[in-house]
Amino acid sequence: TSVLLDSSSSLLFSLLLAQLPVFTSASPVRRSSDLDKLSNQTKNLMKLTQELLKEHAFDSDVESHRFRSLPEMSNRSANDLTNLELKPTLSQLHADLKLYEHHFEWLNRVSKKHHHPAVPKLMEMIREMKSLISLLNRQMQRIEAPKLPSATPSLPPHLPFHFDVLQSSHELLQHFKLFCDWAYRAFLSLKPKASAVQ
Repeated sequence: TSVLLDSSSSLLFSLLLAQLPVFTSASPVRRSSDLDKLSNQTKNLMKLTQELLKEHAFDSDVESHRFRSLPEMSNRSANDLTNLELKPTLSQLHADLKLYEHHFEWLNRVSKKHHHPAVPKLMEMIREMKSLISLLNRQMQRIEAPKLPSATPSLPPHLPFHFDVLQSSHELLQHFKLFCDWAYRAFLSLKPKASAVQ
């Protein structure tokens, strides 16, 4: 019987050893889904932005000069996505989102004063943005990506008329839609690199 016990024990041990590669290989797959969460959250934000733009569309062109501290989007093209580096890109996206957060919180305060109908959806959008920032922050901590210094937003001093609020919200939303589109593609292209790191 002792021989049988030894052989069954060794068989069990062999089976456990055989399972080890499965357990270890499963870990990066689980963690790489963080980039999926980031891209999905960004997609949700883009959808909210588009809905707000549709609800408060303008017939005429909006002057785009009210916000001088928004992240620069003209130097980011789809062609650059394959060359993105993981840590610097996540750090930059985090800094950009924090800047947008300041702008949209300001817009929310101003919109409340003017009883703007978009306030509920704007608040939902800010909640989604904070959630995305928190998720991105966790991913950065995991791969030890540095946080960039926070930029000081340059905001319009005073919006006396309802029309000014509408124009400002339209400009911000248009700019943020471009950012979300680029960020969504960036998260997707970074997914294989994040898997390799983790």
